[in-house]
Amino acid sequence: MSRRFLSTTLSLACAAITTAALATPSAAAAQALDATASADTLATAEQTLRTSLGGAYANSWLDTATGKFTVGVTDANRAGEVRAAGAVAKVVKHSAATLSVVQSTLDARKASVPDSVTGWYVDPAANQVVVSVLRGDPAGLAWAKASGNSALRVEHVTEAPRPLWNIIGGQAIYFGSGRCSVGFNARNSAGTRYVITAGHCTNLGGTVSGVGGTIGPVAGSSFPTNDYGIIRVSSSTAVSTPLVDRYSSGTDVTVAGSTVTQVGGTVCRSGSTTGWRCGTVQAFNQTVNYGGGQIVYGLTRTSACAQPGDSGGSFVSAVVSGRVQAQGMTSGGSGNCTTGGTTFFQPVREALSAYGLTLYTG
Repeated sequence: MSRRFLSTTLSLACAAITTAALATPSAAAAQALDATASADTLATAEQTLRTSLGGAYANSWLDTATGKFTVGVTDANRAGEVRAAGAVAKVVKHSAATLSVVQSTLDARKASVPDSVTGWYVDPAANQVVVSVLRGDPAGLAWAKASGNSALRVEHVTEAPRPLWNIIGGQAIYFGSGRCSVGFNARNSAGTRYVITAGHCTNLGGTVSGVGGTIGPVAGSSFPTNDYGIIRVSSSTAVSTPLVDRYSSGTDVTVAGSTVTQVGGTVCRSGSTTGWRCGTVQAFNQTVNYGGGQIVYGLTRTSACAQPGDSGGSFVSAVVSGRVQAQGMTSGGSGNCTTGGTTFFQPVREALSAYGLTLYTG
C-alpha cells in the first residue's frame, strides 16, 4: 500500500487493512514485474512460474506495448498464480511444451528443407511457431505447410541470413601466394571499409581472405619507400571491429585511438605466426634497407620480436583497462621469437592520411 493512502479516512484505512489481511502473503508482497526489473529478477520469476505451472505454462515475454512481464497459460484457472507473482497472465491455446514439440518436429525434417526456408522459431507472444520463407517461394511454403499443425505460422522474408565473422587485428589474412596479418580496420568518409596491413603484403595483389572467408580485393599498396597497403572489405559477412587479438596472452583489446608511444615506452604486436609479443620503442623515423633496392623510410624501431607471417599485424601501445592506442603495422626485422630480435613497424597515421581513412575505435 503506497504512502498516499495513509491519509484517507478511518473507515477507508480499516477496509484497506482488512483487504490486506485477507490477501495471500505472496499476493500482498508481489511487486509488479516489467521492463525496469533486473534480468535476474525476471529470470527468477520465469523459472518459478515455469516450474509451478507445469503443463499449463506457455512461455513468457515482455509486452512490447506496455513493458509488462507477461506469462502465457493454457488453463484460465491458473492465471491467479501468475498475477500473484507480479506478472500479467494471458490465456492461450498452446503450451510451451507443445510449441517445443512442433519446433523439434521441424528440426527433424532438416534433411528435406529447401534453401528458401531461412529458419523457424517460437514466437511466445503470438503463441505460434513461425517458419520464415524467402520471398514466398512455393517450395518453402509447401515444406512449412506439410506439418499441418495449427500452431505454425509462415512469415515472408526478403533476405536470407548469412554467417558473420569478425576481422580482428593480428589474425591471419591470405593472399594468393602468401600469408600476412591484419593490421587495423578503417573506413573512409563514405563508409567504405578497409583493412590496413603491410605494403609488401598488398603488393601480392588479388582477392584476400581471412579466418572466416573472403575479405575483398587489394585497393592500394605502397612498397618500398613506404610499407602500407589496404584491402577493401567487399564481403557482407565480414564484420569490421576495433579489436586486436592477444592470442594466449589474454582477451582481445580494443583500439581507442592512435596516440603515439614515445621512445622507451612499451608497445606490443599481434601476428598470426607468433601471437602477442611486447617490447619497447627504440627509435622513430628509421630508414631500413631490406636489400635488393627495397628501402623503406620512416619506420619505428622496437625490441619486440616477430617472424614471417606476422607482417602487417597490429602494433599497439601498452594495454590500459582493455584498451590500446594503434601504433602501426609490422614491417620486418631481424632475429626471431626464440632468440629475440628487432622489429620495425610502419606508423599507422601515415597510412590513414594517405588513404583518407579513420580507424574503427571503441
